[in-house]
Amino acid sequence: MADNVDSISPDLARWMEQQHVFFVATAPLATTGHVNCSPKGMDAFRVLGPRDVAYIDLTGSGAETIAHLNENGRIVFMFCAFDGAPKIVRLHGNGRALLPGTNSFEDLSDRFPNYAGTRAIVTATITRVSQSCGYAVPRLDFVDDRNTLEKWAAKKGADGLERYRRQKNVLSIDSLPALPRD
Repeated sequence: MADNVDSISPDLARWMEQQHVFFVATAPLATTGHVNCSPKGMDAFRVLGPRDVAYIDLTGSGAETIAHLNENGRIVFMFCAFDGAPKIVRLHGNGRALLPGTNSFEDLSDRFPNYAGTRAIVTATITRVSQSCGYAVPRLDFVDDRNTLEKWAAKKGADGLERYRRQKNVLSIDSLPALPRD
């Protein structure tokens, strides 16, 4: 049932950008480390080219994705059709986290909304694109994006977010370095 394609076509790019949620998975090299899978929403994902994608990474309670990318770069994205025709798309690749204040971050930041909690832009070069049926994925109705994270980040303010990141986002749950301490 799975079908591999050479790259992200314009039609596939439009389909992925229309999905209201996608998932990002990474893992450390150590077999004792924790695999991470994070749901992402809001207006966060962009196809940059036939083999290049990016998403805006918002401040959260952990920084597993960034830590794993710092260690080994492996990443997979998964999109599921929850309405319309059934479909699952997986993008395997090598990624990195671009931090605010770097030229790489600034070059891409205008492609995304200016969210208060932005802590990085994650980019990936895609090495494998696969599509499968999604016949067992339930149909769900989209109601609305949640604004809870954006409100939380705005209430904390820039200084509060920096303190929070220093407390919660410097190391992964497996003690891998994620964000800088300063």
